[in-house]
Amino acid sequence: MLAIFFQGLAMSAAMILPIGPQNAFVMNQGIRKQYHLMIASLCAISDALLICAGIFGGSALLSQSPTILALVSWGGVAFLLWYGWGAFRTAFAKNPELAQAEVAKQSRWKIVVSMLAVTWLNPHVYLDTFVVLGSLGGSLSSDERSWFALGAVMASGIWFFGLALLAAMLSPWLNSGKVQRIINFVVGAIMWGIAVQLARQTLHM
Repeated sequence: MLAIFFQGLAMSAAMILPIGPQNAFVMNQGIRKQYHLMIASLCAISDALLICAGIFGGSALLSQSPTILALVSWGGVAFLLWYGWGAFRTAFAKNPELAQAEVAKQSRWKIVVSMLAVTWLNPHVYLDTFVVLGSLGGSLSSDERSWFALGAVMASGIWFFGLALLAAMLSPWLNSGKVQRIINFVVGAIMWGIAVQLARQTLHM
């Protein structure tokens, strides 16, 4: 069973390591040291729910509902464009320190709602957890499926907490106006790039 556990761990790590909206959000909250451990916890819990849902039956449901997948995808495109615009606006602000200060004034609930949107409105999360992990885990026996899910969930938790803590540790070097301008520009470019790629994929579904 350990082999199945490590297979789930490795597959989940491969899905989650590339930078995306979730990772960018956790990293930015870590740099600001603004509820970063709470955000890491909520991301890990959300991923655990999605991974288990995909492995234990959600994969078949999504594959049989192209309309739902299309709605999720277009919602994700809209959100990624909006999120990228916010990052570009902060990057090109005349006073980056003031712009960062305005972002830092966000309430806890606004940050939580943004995190939930980044996670649950991101169609790549469903493709990773339902389609890829779900199809692999769903083909295993019931005992093996549980071990595969445990490995996948553990990889997600380790990653989000590690990213949040590392970003917080490096915040003295990453929290300057110039570095934040670069980070926000890169995040905006990635978000818009993912949005364009996702829109093209959805049009060809």
